Amino acid sequence: MHAIETSLIDWSRAQFALTAMYHWLFVPLTLGLGLIMAIMETIYLRTGKEFWKQTAKFWMKLFGINFAIGVATGIILEFEFGTNWSNYSWFVGDIFGTPLAIEGIMAFFMEATFIAVMFFGWNKVGKKTHLTSTWLTWGGASISALWILVANAWMQYPAGMKFNPDVVRNEMASFWEVLLSPVALNKFFHTILSGWMVGAAFVIGISCWYLMKKRNEEFAKQSIKVAAVVGVVSVVLLVYTGDGSAHQVAQKQPMKLAAMEGLYQGQKDAGLVVFGILNPDKESYDDGKDPFLFNWQVPKLLSWLAFRDSKAFVPGINDLINGGYETYDGAPTLSVDEKIQRGKTALQALSDYRVSKKTDEAQAAVHLKTLEDNYDYFGYGYISSPKQVVPPVGLTFYSFHLMVIFGAFFILLFLVVLYLTYKKDISKFKWLHIVCLISIPLAYITSQAGWIVAEVGRQPWVIQDILPTFAAVSRVSTGSVQLTFFLFLIIFTVLLIAEIGIMVKQIKKGPNLEKIKN
Repeated sequence: MHAIETSLIDWSRAQFALTAMYHWLFVPLTLGLGLIMAIMETIYLRTGKEFWKQTAKFWMKLFGINFAIGVATGIILEFEFGTNWSNYSWFVGDIFGTPLAIEGIMAFFMEATFIAVMFFGWNKVGKKTHLTSTWLTWGGASISALWILVANAWMQYPAGMKFNPDVVRNEMASFWEVLLSPVALNKFFHTILSGWMVGAAFVIGISCWYLMKKRNEEFAKQSIKVAAVVGVVSVVLLVYTGDGSAHQVAQKQPMKLAAMEGLYQGQKDAGLVVFGILNPDKESYDDGKDPFLFNWQVPKLLSWLAFRDSKAFVPGINDLINGGYETYDGAPTLSVDEKIQRGKTALQALSDYRVSKKTDEAQAAVHLKTLEDNYDYFGYGYISSPKQVVPPVGLTFYSFHLMVIFGAFFILLFLVVLYLTYKKDISKFKWLHIVCLISIPLAYITSQAGWIVAEVGRQPWVIQDILPTFAAVSRVSTGSVQLTFFLFLIIFTVLLIAEIGIMVKQIKKGPNLEKIKN
């Protein structure tokens, strides 16, 4: 591969990563804050107290600011599939485009319709109608996330498809297999819950700022009560869905699991690394160097998480490269070299089929059978070296463990806040106010780390085992990608600064509680 092509791939990946990470700064707050404000408005409807109406309206303002900028970045993200990843869009557009189209038609218009009623309908529609519009706005955002996550999960585990050699495209064979894939369902719930966590941390942190300033203290305490409950529910369920994610990764993407744990040599009774420092001198899976300078493990836990058997063998990077080990169900495995050979066989069979199709139907059928027998390894035909199938271990490992460590922190934090809010006077614990305020950026870091694990850990694949990233990129000039990268960097940064500035102004202004009669 020529240097200019490598540069194009790297810049295209960088641009997509930039857009995705900026977009994900806005999405989780939309999901979490939307739920919290809907709960607050529900309390208003049940109690009739103006206090809860004004409380809901305050958080709704911040929701609206965040929502508007999130839409802008999301639209750009979807356009990049056509501009920078046209080979990918051609190859699987029939499948990948379907959930995105449903998201645009169903969820986006649902949000656009009901968000107008939510913001401008307080004095124009009845209380129940307004509350319904608030819940449906949040529901629309969640449904939007569902379809996007279904599309992403399909890239991680391509199911419900059939390859059409006549047009060289994958076509959807079963919509329900795509939608109800165990990877898709688990990814949806895990991601939605991470948004709840971010929303809860945001509301608690901002409310603690009011307590620190001794302003709107009742508003702050009541907001913390609602957010703390949402926070505890989210982190408890995140543990469950996180366990499900690890189990799915072990079954469907074992190389990602090995990178997440820095596991080079497979083990029975494999322990889960709680904390570790990777050896910076280790440059390759086959250099013989110890992968860790230090690590602390919980014995047998990785085997149990991966296969629900504490004695199960968990393959490491070397095992996955060399093959020959037995999977948990007893099936033998191929080496990467063997997969590469079968991938090249599939590519050649495709080429031979397309030639024979014009002159010899019988011979074409033979080539088609060869293609179908080897299609599971189609993407390996583009791979030139086993080293290419090893994802960036350091980034994947540290992102995963950062997510887990901060996740544990939020479990403890939300439980402490919930206890002190309902059993004590939380306004007296000034140290906790500072911790909660700091927890806002920590929540975002935790959420971003999860996406880094999901996306970096599956490299070099844009579609697992079917299409590597470097075969999916558009043939555009590297300079144009570089130019748009820096333009997007500037635009997104300006938008982020503007959002933070507008939010800070609204937070300093505070809720409109002056005229409320108790």
